[in-house]
Amino acid sequence: MSTISRISSSTLPTKYGQFIIHVYQDQQSGQEHVALVAGHVLANENVMVRVHSECLTGDIFSSNRCDCGEQLALAQSMIAEVGQGVLLYLKGHEGRGIGLANKIHAYALQDQGLDTVDANLHLGLPIDQRSYDAAANILRDLGVNSLRLLTNNPEKVTSLQQAGLQVNERIPLVIQPNQDNLQYILTKRDKLGHFFAHTEPGPDFGEL
Repeated sequence: MSTISRISSSTLPTKYGQFIIHVYQDQQSGQEHVALVAGHVLANENVMVRVHSECLTGDIFSSNRCDCGEQLALAQSMIAEVGQGVLLYLKGHEGRGIGLANKIHAYALQDQGLDTVDANLHLGLPIDQRSYDAAANILRDLGVNSLRLLTNNPEKVTSLQQAGLQVNERIPLVIQPNQDNLQYILTKRDKLGHFFAHTEPGPDFGEL
């Protein structure tokens, strides 16, 4: 049974276009999640969807250590361009679920040469403890059961499918690597199985 409740809604004009913003709350954890909806999605087929994990450093402070902020902006613009879709912003996912303070501890270890996976393990933390149950429940509440998912992460596809949603297509988010996040992206590809076959790195970074 879903523990997700829609608690408020409003229009939200953005630089990408007009959205409806819905705030959901998980009654068990207290976390508040956001759904930005463009156009009419109720019971439509193949709705474009982005399930985005919060990342304060990337989404707000434009950190070059990850590609999160760029993925968020690209996904919102792609949804606005087609005029129909859902962008979910999931709280409680900071640092793949380890929290902001632990993520910054992990950053310090990465400064010493560990990659993002080994840094978590060094701290005695899981590599990834995110759950996408809230995302599935929010999509069902919005009437979305058939979707095209904007992601490079196969785990998101699998999790939503296991929750009973029909993911008919995975659409890659193509982000240009930089000198600060190249190792992070390579680690996601090599250790976490993320797809980056469509990424075109700059000439200084070799081939992904």
